[in-house]
Amino acid sequence: MGQNVAFFLWDCLQYLINGISQGSLYALVALGYTMVYGIIRLVNFAHGEFLMIGAMCGYYALQAHLPMPVAILVAMLSAGLLAVVVERLVYRPIRKSGRIPALITAIGTSLFFQYFGQLTFGADPKTIPPFITEKIYNFGEVNVSNVQLAIFVITMLVLAFLWWLTHFTKIGKAMRATSYNLQAAELMGINTNKIISFTFFLGAALAGLGGMLMGYTMSVEPMMGMNLGIKAFVAAVVGGIGVIPGAALGGFIIGIAENLVAGLYKSSFRDGVSFFILILILLIKPSGLLGKNTKEKV
Repeated sequence: MGQNVAFFLWDCLQYLINGISQGSLYALVALGYTMVYGIIRLVNFAHGEFLMIGAMCGYYALQAHLPMPVAILVAMLSAGLLAVVVERLVYRPIRKSGRIPALITAIGTSLFFQYFGQLTFGADPKTIPPFITEKIYNFGEVNVSNVQLAIFVITMLVLAFLWWLTHFTKIGKAMRATSYNLQAAELMGINTNKIISFTFFLGAALAGLGGMLMGYTMSVEPMMGMNLGIKAFVAAVVGGIGVIPGAALGGFIIGIAENLVAGLYKSSFRDGVSFFILILILLIKPSGLLGKNTKEKV
């Protein structure tokens, strides 16, 4: 094996590791998209703004000299509670009005929070320090940080928690029943409004967690949720929107693809590759990699 080939393989491994770390963050945000869609078939385009609000609240908690674990908790709770308020005041009144009004409302809500964030927090980027002291481990020509490892482990723990929640708890079974048939769940005595609110809270709380972890790779500013929200939505669709493992798989695919393209070709194509994968998946398997084809009467 030539020296150039060896260095190329080392580079590919480095980009793969970076992509897994980035994909873990996408997966955390994509989980919120896929849970809400799985429950009420709503694409919540304001989900990225929950991430932004959570990250901003976490930043100001740190500015108030609160410890990092408390700041992360503040970010998750603020994003989750905001999502509950938005669901109650904005989405619930139009829940039975059809998908187009709900889609337009979600886009409008997203724009409102973007410019509200600029007015409230200011447009200047803010820096969140890493949630743990960074250490770099060298394996040959590959560098892996403890922050990257922690982000991946946190994502896996979140996935394990969601699997346990949806399969072994009463509220998880109610979530699955509501997802399968909302009207039938109501007839069986399930308070679907509470289940939907809980789903919004949980998904937004994970977005707030993702926003704090993303302080490791980017600055926090009011428009950050737009690009990250779209990337997470693409990840959810690629993996199979409405399927929790699919959101994680899509996040890893998008993260790895972006880093490979940016590292081996041109960084300007980093964003474009996500949408290329989306188009490819929609052409080959419209339901997503782990999604199932279902017939719908219209």
